[in-house]
Amino acid sequence: MLTDRLTAWVRNQPPCERMAMAALIEEDELLAREAVRRLLVTEHDDGALSCDWLRFEARYTRAPGLTPADKAFLELILAVRFPRNVTFWRTESLGDRRLVIVLRALAKLAGSDTIVVGTRL
Repeated sequence: MLTDRLTAWVRNQPPCERMAMAALIEEDELLAREAVRRLLVTEHDDGALSCDWLRFEARYTRAPGLTPADKAFLELILAVRFPRNVTFWRTESLGDRRLVIVLRALAKLAGSDTIVVGTRL
C-alpha cells in the first residue's frame, strides 16, 4: 500500500518531512489523486518510495482538478515541510477536517506532544 511505503521511508527523514507526510497521509484524499502522486512521489529502481517536495512545490498549483481549498491545504503543508512565512487567511477555505490536520502538524512541528487538537465534546 502506498501510505505504508511512504510511512516506512519517512521514518528516517527530518521532523518537518515526517509532519508534512503524516498530514498528507491523514488527509488521504489528495494522495489518492494521480496528479498529486505523480508530482510528489518518486519510485526508485529498488521499489522504495520517496517524496520530491521541491518538484511538487514548483508544479502543484497547475495540477488538474485541484480546488482552491486543495491548493490552500497543500500550501500550508508545504510550509510545514519547508518552514517559512505563509498567509493564514487561506485557512478559511480548509474546512474543519483539514484545519485540524494542519493544526496538528503545526503543534508537532513545534515539538508539542501535549496539545490536543480536535472537536470539543
